[in-house]
Amino acid sequence: MSIAVTGTSGHLGRLVVESLLARGASPADVVALARTTSKVADLAGRGVVVREADYDRPETLATALDGVDVLVLVSGSEIGQRVRQHGAVADAAKGAGVSRVVYTSAPHADTSSLVVVPEHKATEELLAASGLSTTFLRNGWYTENYVPDVQQAAQTGEIARSAGDGRVASASRGDYAEAAAVVALDVGRDGSHDGAVYELSGDAAWDFDELASTAAEILGRPVAYRRLTSDEHRDLLVGAGLDEGTAGFLAGLDANTGDGLLSETSGDLARLIGRPTTPLVDGLRRALTH
Repeated sequence: MSIAVTGTSGHLGRLVVESLLARGASPADVVALARTTSKVADLAGRGVVVREADYDRPETLATALDGVDVLVLVSGSEIGQRVRQHGAVADAAKGAGVSRVVYTSAPHADTSSLVVVPEHKATEELLAASGLSTTFLRNGWYTENYVPDVQQAAQTGEIARSAGDGRVASASRGDYAEAAAVVALDVGRDGSHDGAVYELSGDAAWDFDELASTAAEILGRPVAYRRLTSDEHRDLLVGAGLDEGTAGFLAGLDANTGDGLLSETSGDLARLIGRPTTPLVDGLRRALTH
C-alpha cells in the first residue's frame, strides 16, 4: 500500500512522513511530495520515494500520484489560493485512482465563523463532490503558533493580545501529524475511517493568563498578559511592520479566540494517537529549542 503526503518540505507534512515511518510503514511505501524536492532529499536517502508535486503546476500532480493508494492532503499555506490548489490535487487524485484522501482541515469547517474556515469548507465540499473516499481531520490550533509570543515575552515581559478570556485547546504539530499517520495506515489495513470527520484538539484548553505563566516558567522571568482591544491589537501589529490586511486578519483570529471558537476539547486527537496530547509547556519548550 502506497501512502503519499503533500507539502513534505513544510513542518506538518514532514512530520506526517516521520510518523508513518515511526509507526512501521516501509519507506518504499511512503511517497513524499514536495514543490522543491531538494528540500526533502534526506528522505530519499532513507528510502522514501520523493516526487515533485506543485499545486500550481497540475501537470506535476498526475505523475506524483501514480500508484498511490492513500493521499494525505496537507492543506496549502497560500491564503486565497487554496481552493484552486486543492481542487487540482483532487482532480489528479481521482484520475490516478487514489482510494482515499485524508485532508487536514479546520475546526468545524462546515459551520464555524472562524476566519480561516471558508477555504477549508470549500475544500471539504469539493472533495465530497469529487466522488473520492475521504477522511477529514479538522486540526485545531498548533501550540507552535504561540512561539513568537514567548519569544517576544523574553524581551518585553508581556504577551499583548486581544483574545480576552478566550481559551485555546492547542496541541503540538507532531500530535496532529501522528493522527494523520494513524488514519492513513488504518485506511490501508482495514478501510476504516471512511467518511469520518474528526475534530482534533488538545486535551486541555488554556487561556492567555496561563500562556503568560507558562512563558514565565520557560523563560525564568515574570510575564504578564496585557489585554488589548481589537483596534489596539491591529495598531500594534501595523506598528511592528505588518500590512493592514495581515494585521486585521490576526486581530480577527484573536476575536474568534475570545468567542471560544478554539476551545473545544473533543478528545478525538488523543483517541486517535492512543496517548494524551502534548501539554502546552512541553510543546512550547520543544518548539523553542528546534
